[in-house]
Amino acid sequence: MSFFGRRPKRSPTPTGSLSRQNSLTEGDAANAKPLYLCSPFADAALVNGNFKTIVMLPKYVDVMEWVAVNIHDFYTNLNEFYGCIAECCTQSSCPTMSAGSSLNYLWTTPERKQVSLSAPTYIDSVMSSVQNLLEDESVFPTKSGQEFHKESFPVTVKHIYRQFLRIFAHIYHAHFPQILHLRAEPHFNSLFAHFLAFGREYQLLDEKDIRGDPNAPVGVGLLWERWKSSGKLEKGAGEA
Repeated sequence: MSFFGRRPKRSPTPTGSLSRQNSLTEGDAANAKPLYLCSPFADAALVNGNFKTIVMLPKYVDVMEWVAVNIHDFYTNLNEFYGCIAECCTQSSCPTMSAGSSLNYLWTTPERKQVSLSAPTYIDSVMSSVQNLLEDESVFPTKSGQEFHKESFPVTVKHIYRQFLRIFAHIYHAHFPQILHLRAEPHFNSLFAHFLAFGREYQLLDEKDIRGDPNAPVGVGLLWERWKSSGKLEKGAGEA
């Protein structure tokens, strides 16, 4: 499902400088709270209701085909959003792939070594590798008669999903002011909620990847908890 082209109800864009120091937090610096967790920004969306309804497997559609189509759409939409703020994500502004004060992501090399990369290098590596996978007919077949590999495809998709989650988390952490400046927070929140609901439905979402420490969730882990509590990501008790 594409959310672009819809006219959302706009939440107000904060006035003043969009520098990271001034715009990512509100209130006292000692009790800083990210803007993406503050009202009305955290609840801005293109649609109301539960996102579980749009991720359910359609009748007569193969589940692997459905997952593949959605992964392609998430790649396209996330790539477009990152392109809008890429000039603000530089080696100097984002020297690490961070999604919170205690949540940094390491890149695994072909030699299975974990190394720290700047956010733009990390994200470019992810998008390039995913594009290669999407164009590989042996992984994402598009021709009639070809089938998905039942053993390797779920592993590949879960890895892609985890990397996309990290990019979402970094954008929320480091570049949400730019999202607000573009008045795109309803679009971005809706895309992320769709992404989370889809990952939960098809067991792609590992909660430790989004929550950080299970006893002290950070970053978008808190946004995940907020949306779960509001019923945005799953149906409440008694719903069909």
